[in-house]
Formats: sequence, C-alpha cells, structure tokens
Amino acid sequence: MSNSLEVDFLAVGNGEKSGDAIAVRWGDFSDASKQYVAVIDGGTTESGDALVKLIKETYKTTFVNLVICTHPDGDHSSGLRVVLNELGVGGLWMHQPWDRSDEILHMFKDGRITNDSLEERLRQAYNFAHELQEIAEEKNIPIEEPFAGKVVTGGGAKITILGPSEGTYVSLIPSFAKSPEAKSATETFSAGLREAVNWVKEALHIETLDESGETSAENNSSVVTLLEFDGERILLTGDAGIPAMKNAIYHADQKSISLEKISLFQVPHHGSKRNISPSILNRIKASVAFISAAKESEKHPAKKVVNACIRRNMKVYSTKGQSLRQPYKAPERAGYSTAQEMSFSEMVEE
Repeated sequence: MSNSLEVDFLAVGNGEKSGDAIAVRWGDFSDASKQYVAVIDGGTTESGDALVKLIKETYKTTFVNLVICTHPDGDHSSGLRVVLNELGVGGLWMHQPWDRSDEILHMFKDGRITNDSLEERLRQAYNFAHELQEIAEEKNIPIEEPFAGKVVTGGGAKITILGPSEGTYVSLIPSFAKSPEAKSATETFSAGLREAVNWVKEALHIETLDESGETSAENNSSVVTLLEFDGERILLTGDAGIPAMKNAIYHADQKSISLEKISLFQVPHHGSKRNISPSILNRIKASVAFISAAKESEKHPAKKVVNACIRRNMKVYSTKGQSLRQPYKAPERAGYSTAQEMSFSEMVEE
C-alpha cells in the first residue's frame, strides 16, 4: 500500500484537563524509508512518551519529518520535548513569542519594561515551548515559524498553514495571559470557579450553539493546518477560537482553498463551546470529526458542539481516555477496533 494514510489522536490525561497529541503518517507503510511522519502537538510528558512508543513500535521508525507546536500552552507543547529528545526530527514549526519582544514593547504602558525583561518573562512563562527551541538548537533541528500561506510538500502530501497570519499573531502576544498586562483580581478569582451548568433542550432543527464564544489570545494564536494526501484532506486546528477559525477560512477563500470534502476535522479546543460556531461549521464540510478530550472532563466536549457537528452530517468521535486512529488505505492495526460514534444529545449545556 504505497498511498496509505493514518491519523492517530492519542489519549491525553486521565483527569479533567484535556490536551492534544497527534501523529500522522503517509506513504508506503511497508518500507519505513518511504513513509513520512508528522507530529502535531505532544500533550503531556506521558503522552509524549506514548507518541514516541507509537512511532517506534508501530510506525517502525525513529524519525519524524515535521513537528508542529500549535501554541505554547503546556498541554500541547510539554510532550513534544520527549519527541524532540528521543527521536530524530527533520524540522520544527513553532512560534517564538519571546523573539518578538522588540516588536511589541511599545504596546505596554509600563515604561519599566525593557526589551530584555519582556523577552525573559515570555521565555519563563512559556518554558515548555522555550525548551523546544533549546532542544532543537542543540540538535540542529531547523526551526521555522508557521504563518498563513506557508506550504510544504513531501512524500506526495501538501501541508498548508491557514492561520494565523504573522501580523495577527504579533498583535495577540500582548494579550497572552502571561504577558505583562496584569489581570484584575476579579478576573483571576473567577477563572478558578467551576461554572454552574444549566441545561437546555436541543433537536436536529434547534441549535443553541452561537457566535458569542470567546477564548484566550494564546488559543487564538493556534496554528491551523491543512494536510492533503491522495485525495484525503485533514484539517487540524489546535485550540483555535472563533476569530482564529474565521481568519483561517478567510485565508482559504483568498487562496481558493476549498474547505469542503474534509476527510477529518479536528474540532478545536477539545470541543469547547467557546471555540466554534455555526457559521464556521457551515463552511467546513467534513465527514468525520475528532475531538481530543480528557477521560474525566465534564465540559469537553460540549454536547452542543457534538450536536452541531452531527447536525452537519459529521461522524463524531472523542478520545476520552482512549486513542483514536483514522486509516485511509492503511492496513489493519492489531489491538484496534471500530470506535464508538458519539450520539446526539437532547439536553445540552446552556
């Protein structure tokens, strides 16, 4: 099978906190020298170990052609340290906000902040991501920043970055939670509270998901990636929020990139109701939707998000403590069986 493709979403976390750890390989699986491997986010250290185990024992290789860190949050970047340390890597795509300090210094009111202090603050705040840069430099792994319009081909596949644009990314950095802009005490306190859940009724013709969801600047800096191979199209979104997804769709429109006939769509931010909206889902015509969500998470994925995907004829699957695999012209894998498709819920979180 020289045109095989498979996508693995690994389970991340056994508690309530979700994360992403995704591996994709394509090509001739009978010969490791004729296959290509990409890793998109690494989840926690434990899921990083699981990625390495998968690539060594199942993919039968110790080399990853491309690693993409969608954004610097620890639940996406931490496990990639394991991947970079234990495997050969052809290239690392990641943003480096600390290297943008001279471009954003003027955006802060506090005149005591210097270029050096801001750079160091961002390095320490996003230490897992910064460690990726250090490991890559030590191992001579080329680092590139993935912005909209970046395209690479390899092994018959085409990888296109749909977002963010460089300008949008730089404008988001001052709003990162760990940037010098201090949050108010109320905001900090409220962030730790568990939201009360009210339930409302939905039906196939009654949708309560709306356009009002908001998420963090870090999430909205997530890399949105389209991988195309042998007629299959995989859309990976990290933790992108509504504006980030709309910008990605706008970029696709400008470049005449269709977002219809998507083979697999990663629902952003673990299926949060704050990161996706009806207008976005109306533009992405996908047959299958994957959601990375922790086994014990009560809010991920949101039932109204699952319903919204089902309403648009997507088959929806969530990790929830188990790893998911989507094969295309790929041989069967021992130990894997048909996954349980998520069902429509009549009652959803308000």
